[in-house]
Amino acid sequence: MSARHILIVDDNEKNLKLIRDVLQFKGFTTLEAADGEAAVRIALSDPPALILMDVQLPGMNGCEAMKAIKADERTRAIPIIALTAMAMRGTRESLLSDGFDDYISKPVEIKAVLSLVQKYLSPSSPSTPLTHGAIGEGGGLKGGEGHKTSG
Repeated sequence: MSARHILIVDDNEKNLKLIRDVLQFKGFTTLEAADGEAAVRIALSDPPALILMDVQLPGMNGCEAMKAIKADERTRAIPIIALTAMAMRGTRESLLSDGFDDYISKPVEIKAVLSLVQKYLSPSSPSTPLTHGAIGEGGGLKGGEGHKTSG
């Protein structure tokens, strides 16, 4: 398991691509999955240092996938951050009590993603903060409008 290896799980290709591109630009290697079954398979065969997991996935949902990953002793300690458009009062607490390590609401703000990645992977974080470089002040990529993902 590499300390800079992140699994991104999202069935929305635009969300997945944006997060992947930003993380790869920051020097991380990424794995991608579009459903819960693939996420579990990938996590068990090539354990990442961190997982960003959409909650609403086709087939096995993100919560079920997270529980399957946490049930295996080889992957139990991997932090899993929930990505969800269900940003209502109590959502964060519910997701944390289900077993997720943290939570990001959609539309995803890249600055928030990078902040949590740095929080969970800080011992191996680069010498320059993750929120500098190609990321603009509002969290969007420089040279474009403040990119956020949704879905």
